[in-house]
Amino acid sequence: MFQENTSATSPFDSSTGPGPGYDESRRQFINHAGRGLLAVGVAGALPLAAAEAAGEAAAPPPSGPLDIKLPPLEAPTDPKGSEPFNPDAPERRVGFALVGLGHLTLNELLPAFGQCKHAKLTALVSGDPEKMRKVAQQYGIKPSSCYSYQNYDNIKDNPEVDVIYIVLPNSMHHEFTLRGAKAGKHILCEKPMANSSKECEEMIAACKKAGKKLMIAYRIQYEPLNRMAMKMVRDKTYGATKLIEMVNCQNQAHDNQWRHKKALAGGGALPDIGLYCLNTTRFLLGEEPTEVSAQIYNTPGDARFKEVEENVTFTMRFPSGVLAQCMTGYGTFNSKAYTVHGETGSIKMDPAFSYQGLHQERVHAPKGKQTKETPTDPQADQFALEMDHMAECVRNNKTPYTPGEEGLQDHRIMEAIYQAAKDNKPVKLQAVNKIDAFRGTPPTDEQA
Repeated sequence: MFQENTSATSPFDSSTGPGPGYDESRRQFINHAGRGLLAVGVAGALPLAAAEAAGEAAAPPPSGPLDIKLPPLEAPTDPKGSEPFNPDAPERRVGFALVGLGHLTLNELLPAFGQCKHAKLTALVSGDPEKMRKVAQQYGIKPSSCYSYQNYDNIKDNPEVDVIYIVLPNSMHHEFTLRGAKAGKHILCEKPMANSSKECEEMIAACKKAGKKLMIAYRIQYEPLNRMAMKMVRDKTYGATKLIEMVNCQNQAHDNQWRHKKALAGGGALPDIGLYCLNTTRFLLGEEPTEVSAQIYNTPGDARFKEVEENVTFTMRFPSGVLAQCMTGYGTFNSKAYTVHGETGSIKMDPAFSYQGLHQERVHAPKGKQTKETPTDPQADQFALEMDHMAECVRNNKTPYTPGEEGLQDHRIMEAIYQAAKDNKPVKLQAVNKIDAFRGTPPTDEQA
């Protein structure tokens, strides 16, 4: 787990080896085989010590990135090993406050800070003071940087917080974005962006008025294997894309969770997990749909779906002629996959939307013989990637790749999907001719 280290030694210090035996053998090597080198090192330090004794100022530490390079251990014929992690020094990282301490925050976001290069955790906001107290102790957050939902606005006086990451039930995104922007902080908001396109518009307007950035946490658009698929689709590696299949289903617990209450969630499977099908299709193609059709079905008597929808299937038609068939549901066995069907091959991601363990398979037939290729999963932490992207956008004054406008477009399309299902007929959408019309600065190669 990540814990902010205020000592002189970095938590990423490369002197820490695999275990006690490693440290001991390394120590013995230095003490015995390296006496000569150690003596040279001590002798080399004497002029600096003498300068300090004479009252001369030592050279200041270097500013900017602290990238460390190491010579390769592998021969050119072998796979290349990973480079040093090279995070920013703690004082250079962008400070984040997490609002909400539910499953996603505790299980994914808090540990992800240990994989961040540019972001750090500096504050917590929760409606559960006892839980927040425990989390603050676990991650080294000062009591003065812990806020309730009532005194959340006081975060404006905390200079250690640059970005507020909102991880609350969907209905609360709107309020806490508006309050956060008014407090003078940049906003990273979980998806779905809000409960309606009107709320999305107000969130965008509030952040613009405050001169602050607004990013929606579409982690798939920052994940390496999905970005690889996107580039192959855009480059027409397997010719023009013709069809796309998307599925995101799970079987939810029969308990009293907020996702089954329309006032809190805004909807059921569609805005929660079906949104991945919608947003990822748009991301892969770079296009915007011109028409949607849909069907919705709830299992009779299932108490989970008295207020929100269980199953949704929807089809999107795109300007290039691509048809995307999407399925999402709250009452089936877990499935999170998609397949892109091109003229000369296909790209399959299964799983595609999980937090880890993603898998990509490509099928094509060069020279008439069908082959399968499976690229290596970089196993990058998706939440660290998106937080680092937001941090770099704040530091370099760039528009995030998935800004509020991206979330707003998804809401407009979801509202059309609901309308199509209600009327049992296709709904036309406003034509958008520009590629990546609602996206900002792409993530750097380091992040992708």
